[in-house]
Amino acid sequence: MREINDRFDGARVLADLNALRAIGAYKTGVHKPTFSEPHLRSLGWLAERLPEAGLAAAIDGIGNVLGTSAKAGPKLLAGSHLESQNHAGWLDGPLGVIYALEAARVINTDPAINGAVEVASWCDEEGHFGSFLGSRSFVGTVTEADIDAARDRSSGRTMRQALSDAGFAGRPRLQAEPGRHIGYLEAHIEQGDALESSGLKIGVVTSIVGIWQYRIAFTGEQNHAGTTRMAVRKDAGLALARFCVAIDDSFPALCGPRTVWTTGRITLEPGAPSIIPGRAEMLFQIRDDNPEVIARLEQHLQHMAAEATAQGRCGVAVERIRTGAPAKMTSAFQDAIEAASAAGAEGKSVRMPSGAGHDAQILATIMPAAMLFVPSIGGISHHWTENTADADIITGAAVFVETCHRLLTQAVAAR
Repeated sequence: MREINDRFDGARVLADLNALRAIGAYKTGVHKPTFSEPHLRSLGWLAERLPEAGLAAAIDGIGNVLGTSAKAGPKLLAGSHLESQNHAGWLDGPLGVIYALEAARVINTDPAINGAVEVASWCDEEGHFGSFLGSRSFVGTVTEADIDAARDRSSGRTMRQALSDAGFAGRPRLQAEPGRHIGYLEAHIEQGDALESSGLKIGVVTSIVGIWQYRIAFTGEQNHAGTTRMAVRKDAGLALARFCVAIDDSFPALCGPRTVWTTGRITLEPGAPSIIPGRAEMLFQIRDDNPEVIARLEQHLQHMAAEATAQGRCGVAVERIRTGAPAKMTSAFQDAIEAASAAGAEGKSVRMPSGAGHDAQILATIMPAAMLFVPSIGGISHHWTENTADADIITGAAVFVETCHRLLTQAVAAR
């Protein structure tokens, strides 16, 4: 690892991350939704720097940035994303992109190393227009119809319009070349407090949860809030509230040890204090790495809806609107991260599942894949106070670069 560290530059990693942080800055974080002006500037910033790492840069027809190498030998794909949630943190996504860029700088420009790191920034991992649209496009599971149907969740702008406004319309969507890559490696902040609370520096991800999302609609009867007796009301808002409580009461007996569920948005129609809601809707999400657990909970949701409808006050309908399959990370790649951590992080690593979704779970459907976590201060993420200590960022970058080197060396030896 000493030879790699001679070329690795932690100060450069921090400078790159802070340069991206300055684009679309919001308080101590960033606000750069997919295809916003700050997001597009970030894509351009990355494309301009990829040649420093011996990579040819391209931004494709869905907004992915790909840096490809003409160097002989095996190729390892690495990256993450550059857009953010609204008014969110500065490291969620960019950390993985900059780690990949630094690994490419160190490895690709060294003629003594056989092989290269190729860099990717996947578009819309944060789901402003859909579910992992950039990485899914790369693996070939996004159709033109999917792009036609995609709309910004905040503004309603179509993805077609956004791509046109960005100047990406008409560009081909790049797809994975079978056999080109030995695998995919991604780094990310943990987005939890397990590493920090245990005094550890590196998380070796074992699996990534699947994410299932539902729209649950309640249909009652809109009426006057002052003249309609309580005994005859068909209040869709009240039905929704009772359903939420029933979920929390019943799910613990059916879920797995790491299952989590969240009601992320509630809307009432027409939404006036003097009108009994005639319709209500909740967006509900379940996460687990076991599809059997999800199937059991989804069946229970449908049973709850049928039971509530049968009571006669309000109709309840459960619609699945997103499915994200869980993914197991490749054991040999996990071993490489752990070995690099022993050398570069004093062995302060732990194998752990990811409770958040990542592009790595999409890439894992076509090639070996793995993830490395670094600590999050206070476990905070998806908020502008998200942060990681500079020292932990540098340690993580060094371990990431060494992992890339180990994986490429192993690939050469196996040939």
